[in-house]
Amino acid sequence: MKNNKRKRSIWVGIIIALVVVLLIAIIFIVKAGTINYLSPEEFLRMFELGQIRPENMIIEQLSSGDSIITGKFIQGNSYAQFKFILSRNVMGDEIYNNIRNALDGTITQIREQSVWLGLISSFLPMLILIAFYIWIFSAMSKGGAGGMLGGQKSKPRQVKSNVKFSDIAGINEEKAELIELVDYLKKPEKYAAHGARVPKGVLMEGPPGTGKTLLAKAVAGEAGVAFFSMAGSEFEEMFVGLGASRVRDLFGDAKKAAPCIIFIDEIDAVGRKRNSSMGGGTTEQTLNQLLVEMDGFEINSGVIVMAATNRADVLDSALLRPGRFDRTIQISLPDIRERADILKLHSRNKSVSPKIDWKNIAERTPGFSGAQLENVLNEAAILVVRGDRKIIELTDIDEAIDRVIGGPAKKSRVMTLHDKDVVSYHEAGHALIGMKLESASKVQKVTIIPRGSAGGYTIMTPKDESNFSSIDDLKATIIGYMGGRAAEEIMFGKNKVTTGAHDDLDKATNIARRMITQFGMSDLGLTKFVTMQEEAAGYMKGTYSDLVASKIDEELAKILKHSYQEAIKVINANKPELELIAESLRVLETITSEQIEYIDKNMKLPEEVVREKESRSKKEEEIKNGDLIELSPDDVD
Repeated sequence: MKNNKRKRSIWVGIIIALVVVLLIAIIFIVKAGTINYLSPEEFLRMFELGQIRPENMIIEQLSSGDSIITGKFIQGNSYAQFKFILSRNVMGDEIYNNIRNALDGTITQIREQSVWLGLISSFLPMLILIAFYIWIFSAMSKGGAGGMLGGQKSKPRQVKSNVKFSDIAGINEEKAELIELVDYLKKPEKYAAHGARVPKGVLMEGPPGTGKTLLAKAVAGEAGVAFFSMAGSEFEEMFVGLGASRVRDLFGDAKKAAPCIIFIDEIDAVGRKRNSSMGGGTTEQTLNQLLVEMDGFEINSGVIVMAATNRADVLDSALLRPGRFDRTIQISLPDIRERADILKLHSRNKSVSPKIDWKNIAERTPGFSGAQLENVLNEAAILVVRGDRKIIELTDIDEAIDRVIGGPAKKSRVMTLHDKDVVSYHEAGHALIGMKLESASKVQKVTIIPRGSAGGYTIMTPKDESNFSSIDDLKATIIGYMGGRAAEEIMFGKNKVTTGAHDDLDKATNIARRMITQFGMSDLGLTKFVTMQEEAAGYMKGTYSDLVASKIDEELAKILKHSYQEAIKVINANKPELELIAESLRVLETITSEQIEYIDKNMKLPEEVVREKESRSKKEEEIKNGDLIELSPDDVD
């Protein structure tokens, strides 16, 4: 702490010295640039020549008998200021009398200078510097130098949580892990009697939107204790010492309100690994203070620290040791059963059609977090309000899922007949691969309605939700991504393929590269070319030689080429089915898994497609015969 104070004093001294030098320089520059001190001879000559005029002079009588003459004189095409001291002792009797005679009868204003005014003008700069010095140290004593630039101390937010475990669905195992905390906060004596120590800290790790903050609020709500929350970034400021001060304040307030819970969101902002380059920086000081407060010499009786992050790999090892964060809870994205439970939970306060099967909706939302599922139902409710209807139907939820994935539908976007054909065959290619390959994902929905930058898309989910992917699974996924481009080449020719597959190629390339560099699933062997640390930091290129990099590129090209050839083979073998799926898309624009399965099983168009085609043919016939004059935009493509 002494070293910290010494460093702080040095920085304050440097800042003050720079400010003093700057002020003095400004004063001298201003004085030197605006006032011209004249000698008695120059003043007398310029006055006789008329360059100095009486109306441009002010004479101030001093208590010593001397006078100060200030004013302006003509210099070129403008005026310049001057200052002249009229003193018998300085210039002698002869010159003094000549100037007095020259000025006789010409003085327009005489002002006697006060002694106090002279003292104030002499000492005013010094007083300003002293006041500035006091202000700086006052700001430093109130929480670091952050106050100098207007930064105020961010007080920890103490709230009373109303969230209960019943308000959370889909993470039952994680909730069970936190029951001990609630029980301890309610009955600490029960644990003390058995010599058990409750976890001092709980770290929750998982992707965004999986319910980490919600779990912390639920623990506080169930226990009925105070809940302090701060974000990791709130501890840090520009100057040294402020982050550590905020940590002390947070734990000081928490000890007064014990038993309580401290929740630090995004703790990786303040708890990153220390290294030699950090030195005595603000981040290391704040982390050191946090380590001391969590498990130092003082006992934080009744204070439980909960923290959330999606980057536990970057946290300092001292922060993760038992005694600080005793328990780490992994919160993953919900599986199909958990997604159904989350959807049911968020539908409690909404008017939903009883025909909706939540398991079916869960199948259409693979990889969705709890926050995204809540957003799906909220978007569906907004669509019902917009349509001035009473209950949420399946079509509303389907549209809401599409909105969450790709944004609002751009039905006004002009699409030529050729573009519609290209998109239909492209998406039909993806769907066909999903139907025919055993390891490929199941097709849930295909649409050619533009959303965002996509002309259409296919929603596919794994046939069996597993925590692991085999080589066959990954290769089938790559072949599925290649299905769109392969269908375009087969139907329109090799030189007529479009740029519509750019996103598919990006995803396929990423999977293939990870198979080679991280999973050991290629002919290059089991070597892991990208380490865990490099992978966590987002680096796809590890520390390997140029020769190895060339081999990786060759292997990557080989995997993608083989996958594309497989996609061509599958589509050529099932070309009639491709035509049926594409025709269904051109007619309905959106088809579901049930309709695709009907095509695959019966090799004919679904009844909905047939009815829609008959309806359009009837209207076209009526137009041709003159029975129908006008069509709405929805009646024609």
